[in-house]
Amino acid sequence: MLRFSALLLTLAWAALAVEPVRWTPEMANEWYSKLPWTVGVNYIPASASNQLEMWQNNTFDPAVIDTELGWAQSLGMNSVRVFLHDLPWQQDSAGLIKRMNQFLAIANKHKIRVIFVLFSSTYDPFPEPGIQREIKAGVQNSAWVQSPGANNLATERRWHDLLEYVEGVIHEFVTDKRVLAWDLWNEPDNMNAGTTYNRSEPANKAEIVARFLPEVFKYARAALPQQPLTTGLWTGDWSSPDKLTPLQKLQIEESDIITFHNYGKPEDFEKRIQWLQQYHRPILCTEFMSRDTGSTFEAILPIAKKYNVAAFSWGFVAGKTQTYLPRSTWQTPFTNGKPAVWNQDIFTDTGAPFSQKEIDFIRQITGRGAAMPSGKSRK
Repeated sequence: MLRFSALLLTLAWAALAVEPVRWTPEMANEWYSKLPWTVGVNYIPASASNQLEMWQNNTFDPAVIDTELGWAQSLGMNSVRVFLHDLPWQQDSAGLIKRMNQFLAIANKHKIRVIFVLFSSTYDPFPEPGIQREIKAGVQNSAWVQSPGANNLATERRWHDLLEYVEGVIHEFVTDKRVLAWDLWNEPDNMNAGTTYNRSEPANKAEIVARFLPEVFKYARAALPQQPLTTGLWTGDWSSPDKLTPLQKLQIEESDIITFHNYGKPEDFEKRIQWLQQYHRPILCTEFMSRDTGSTFEAILPIAKKYNVAAFSWGFVAGKTQTYLPRSTWQTPFTNGKPAVWNQDIFTDTGAPFSQKEIDFIRQITGRGAAMPSGKSRK
């Protein structure tokens, strides 16, 4: 059943004959022109292995979040991208909204704005609420979960509850300036190749998502957010519209702003920015940074700044997600602590940097100034 506030809003649209529509390029570029160059990370506290551990009441950790977002602020980062999950909403919507407000208050304290991700198609397709299973030692992101789970995604009669989550969450923050944007679906057609989850994915996953995603945008717009909506491209050839898949065309056609992921070398990163300029909308790279593949801060951030493209690295504090390990650890787990060169992440959980030189560079390019002391401990 729709929440009462959302129902009232629906009646108001009918009375005013308001039809929520996609932003024009002019509207999107006007919004973007008011922002500083946006630099941030995909954030999850080191104490959480996945979105459920981050947002469930018994494991939500504001003290750790406050400390770690302080480290982000010290680098000159002004935004974070954060994954939500539909299950905490289904369990206790008021509790989730309360914790989101707590998170936003902490972020705002550190002059950081937030992009919330509502759905994601990566890793475990069978999420369960409650106490999460132990992480797999030596395996990158071994406990991350999809939202919605495969069963709910493949069962259309369950879509209504998922759409209520979309509209309900956004409706609570429609005018909240602490929220930068809404990323409705992370890598929607990702089949999780190279992980043990690939064989559990619906064979027609992309087709299912392509039917559901327009409804997700419809319900998101029904909340009348003052922030833009998006879902990012992440693989393939985007050089011309005729080379896009049907789902990618849908992503471009529905998004107010253009977002993309890239873990390649700097020349590939720049090429993809040039491909996406044809849409004449703001461009945000919502995932980059893999030292193993040449996607580093030193290589990518100067290009992003040159084109005024927002840039969000993956991984921040080395913790339970173990993203300092490469994705190849799904085939061959790493058995000796941390590698000499981390794949991702910037700090240890005590605040010591993986690379002081890297920290100095980030602070220099963001205009933050002199380097922060290394090894700064938690409060």
